[in-house]
Amino acid sequence: MRQLTKAEEEVMQILWLLKKCNVAAIIAKLPEPKPAYNTVSTIVRILESKGFVDHEKEGKGHVYFPVVKKTDYSHQSINKLVDGYFQGSFKSMVSFFMKKNDLSLSELEAIMKEIRKPEEEEE
Repeated sequence: MRQLTKAEEEVMQILWLLKKCNVAAIIAKLPEPKPAYNTVSTIVRILESKGFVDHEKEGKGHVYFPVVKKTDYSHQSINKLVDGYFQGSFKSMVSFFMKKNDLSLSELEAIMKEIRKPEEEEE
């Protein structure tokens, strides 16, 4: 899976949120100053060429939808971050963020509880 640019990722976040939408709906969700219609349309077509987005014809226009799950992209991005900056060690990454964000013991316990949650729900 390819890495996205900041602009592509911003558009993908909106597509993941809305599930299906046209370019105008994407623009409506973007912060001010709003980019031009053609700019967003070009980004969506690039995302389509990269295999992240597909479309359906609707009237005279298109409705776009993500074909890559947000969790899949997030997982790949986190792995790239860990490999690139923490020599593949999740422990080093967590330690780094704990130190930089000055986490308390209770905050760490809350994080551990959240991490265990999916495991407990699957059983």
